[in-house]
Amino acid sequence: MYEIVRRHLGKVVAGAAMAVTGTAVAVAITLPGQAGADTPAGAARAGGSAGTTGAASAGGAGAADATGPGQPGEQAQGPAPQPATVVPAAAEGKKGVGSDPLTDDELARAESLALTPPAASAQQDVTGGRGPQRLGTRLADPLPGDGTRRAEVRLYDYGRDELVTRTVNLDTGKVEKSGSQRGVQPSAHPEELREALELILASPLGQGVKEDYKDATGKELTSTGQLWFNGDVYRTYREAHVPAQLARCGEHRCVRLVTKVLNGAWIDTRNLIVDLSARTVTRVG
Repeated sequence: MYEIVRRHLGKVVAGAAMAVTGTAVAVAITLPGQAGADTPAGAARAGGSAGTTGAASAGGAGAADATGPGQPGEQAQGPAPQPATVVPAAAEGKKGVGSDPLTDDELARAESLALTPPAASAQQDVTGGRGPQRLGTRLADPLPGDGTRRAEVRLYDYGRDELVTRTVNLDTGKVEKSGSQRGVQPSAHPEELREALELILASPLGQGVKEDYKDATGKELTSTGQLWFNGDVYRTYREAHVPAQLARCGEHRCVRLVTKVLNGAWIDTRNLIVDLSARTVTRVG
């Protein structure tokens, strides 16, 4: 039995050696062309010669063909390629055409028009300030046979926990459609994520984040500007266990963050869920 195992092991080792040799052949065939493009002529020639020798000994005539006509290992001579140039982007106009993405001017105009109705002043943003929280603006689907460009502006009223959607005609400047929904939670806006981080740092549960930051940097964490952060809406239906404090998430706007030191270590905040509507921080897991 020992002899059978030993012979089998020998076959495995031999097979591995063949695989390594095959890899060496592939590398030897590939490298000369790469060296000619990226390294000085002397270095490219030396690398080409070594690669050809290895290929010829392992692969025979097929490997020799990789160097092309002429002496083995000799590189083709010719002018060096010109450096690439970057063509500046075309200037963006004030108005797009057809299905073009909304221009900066159109985005600003659409949001301004969507916030015009008097009811907007009674709504609240993520900080509790006057006016709804902006979530995003996109080009609305065109109406059949109508080339007019419209924008769909999404807002969130924290006073009533409602998603507000307004469709604006960019030609006439009128709000053509407006509606609100509860229990609909689009992706979080960066302003909401920053407010969530502010709430974490102000909470007793944020003490661990501050300690991790000091361990990583030797400095005190005093503002959100010292961290890189991202995140999104906390979806209760994706969780196995939802604490009672978070049972209203979905009706309330709740988010989960990932954070790290700027250009440094990660700080795990995934177990801290922020209910932006109730302005509370809860630990999960």
